[in-house]
Amino acid sequence: MTLLNTALNATDNALRTLFAKPRASRACPTVAAQTTDLNAADKALSGALMRVNHVGEVCAQALYAAQALGTRDPILREKFLGVSKEESDHLAWTRNRLDDLGARPSLLNPLWYAGAFGLGLVASRLGDRVSLGLVVETERQVEAHLQSHLERLPKGDHESRAIVAQMKDDESQHAQTAEDAGARQLPAPVKALMRSAARVMTTTAHYL
Repeated sequence: MTLLNTALNATDNALRTLFAKPRASRACPTVAAQTTDLNAADKALSGALMRVNHVGEVCAQALYAAQALGTRDPILREKFLGVSKEESDHLAWTRNRLDDLGARPSLLNPLWYAGAFGLGLVASRLGDRVSLGLVVETERQVEAHLQSHLERLPKGDHESRAIVAQMKDDESQHAQTAEDAGARQLPAPVKALMRSAARVMTTTAHYL
């Protein structure tokens, strides 16, 4: 894939992520013989938490598109694009769940996308090992974040809980794959800065 094709793919990815109805290649996770019946308060809480998770998937699309654009290694580029396709399942699942809950996506999704894309592009310019290190740290933080949502989601929201549990497993695998590919561990101050930025994003997206 040429650099021009990768750039066009990144542009297409941004437009599809922000403005098109996402489609999943895998069936949405479910819990057999379990149905969800939420009261108004629980429905509102689930909607807010799934909006935050949807923002995370918007950012994942931006991050991997930027890293695919920034790397000069064609094999690594294909790996980034492959993981992006897997993450598109999460994007579709969370968006569909928002619709089911009568909730809306974040109004600031273009801003979240732009920020994540910029971060991915900067990391890729610092070298593939740093770029892979960003993947590892991002996915580890997302994994912890999803675990916290499993603890906060209403116990009766079986659909949302099944989606979040599958996402958590997938993120763990993505982090491990990046580690195996030679990721460089990021400095502690960078990790702390990423956690702080993620906290701002998730707190804002809970409402907006």
